[in-house]
Amino acid sequence: MTEAYIVDAVRTPTGRRGGGLSSLHPTDLLGSVLKVLVDRSGIDPGAVDDVITGCVAQMGAQAWNIGRNAWLSAGLPEHVPAVTIDRQCGSSQQAVTFASYGIKAGEQDLVIACGVEAMSTVPLNSSGDPGLGFGYPFGGQGWADRFGDQEIHQFRGGDLIAEKWGIGHEEMFDLALRSHGNAARAQDEGRFDREIIEVGGVRRDEGVRRDSTKEKMAGLAPIRPGGMHNAALASQIADGAAAVLLASERAVERYGLTPLARVHTTTVVGADPVLILTGPIPATGRALERSGLTPDQIDLFECNEAFAAVVLAWAKEIGADLSRVNVNGGAMALGHPLGASGARLMTTLVHELVRSGGRYGLQTMCEGGGLANATVIERV
Repeated sequence: MTEAYIVDAVRTPTGRRGGGLSSLHPTDLLGSVLKVLVDRSGIDPGAVDDVITGCVAQMGAQAWNIGRNAWLSAGLPEHVPAVTIDRQCGSSQQAVTFASYGIKAGEQDLVIACGVEAMSTVPLNSSGDPGLGFGYPFGGQGWADRFGDQEIHQFRGGDLIAEKWGIGHEEMFDLALRSHGNAARAQDEGRFDREIIEVGGVRRDEGVRRDSTKEKMAGLAPIRPGGMHNAALASQIADGAAAVLLASERAVERYGLTPLARVHTTTVVGADPVLILTGPIPATGRALERSGLTPDQIDLFECNEAFAAVVLAWAKEIGADLSRVNVNGGAMALGHPLGASGARLMTTLVHELVRSGGRYGLQTMCEGGGLANATVIERV
């Protein structure tokens, strides 16, 4: 079995809802990173075997296989195929996994895994109510027989996790402040310079709040009446795109490429769809078991900050040292452009491993429906 190498990874800044990226069509948003990725790596774009794209709200401007549309919008070769997938928030992390499968199986040599979500253009949850008269996605008799008529959504899931793991506001506010502080430091130290490209005149992630305090955070109303989480303790709605180039050993040699890392271990699991967001715990456990690694051997973790309680419960169960988690900020500061976040986290992880000289990185994220991916990469 051949190795699947990560050759390069790039992303747009994350734009705030209604911010600097909101006027861009999502095909141009993704097309911009695809074009830079191809140009920067020096590969012949015609040699790419497939483009696998994550996108959650595949409707409106993001419908009809946006991966293909973005590739063509970037002026890239027509004969290169593309596909768009949906594993909810982990869509583009799953794209990296699928790309590694094709390469490790010996069927493909160059694959781009990418993702996009223009949440200013196609709002959160818009695909769940298309006006077709079939009702809420979590419906139907079989669903009702199994789960009853309880409300099922991520906001409730986050609060249920805080309650189950005994996580209080103080702990969550500390994590949120750390997220913004780490992101601000990363900006100031130029840690994002290699991974971010300028798009639409925007060069920096727009969601970082340098003046956050616990008092300001505590003053915000809860998302749910009586709930634990408010907007400061949740990922920010955002626009963005990211892309990762993966290559086989054969392609590395043929095209004179210099890999940054290799895909070491991949996992995906199902978990409780009512709690929804606990999947990173078993996914990480399985990834560590399969890789033969312990949490202490992981130099850097990227755990998506869908809600503060998600990361804190995961860290407690896994035994992850928070000083090695989201060291350049997480989604509470940088935003969570759903379909792009998996590739965004991978982009940040691989470049930070290179910058810091770490060996192993682990990425995980919770996903709608009670799912989660976990991926271990090794710097080479």
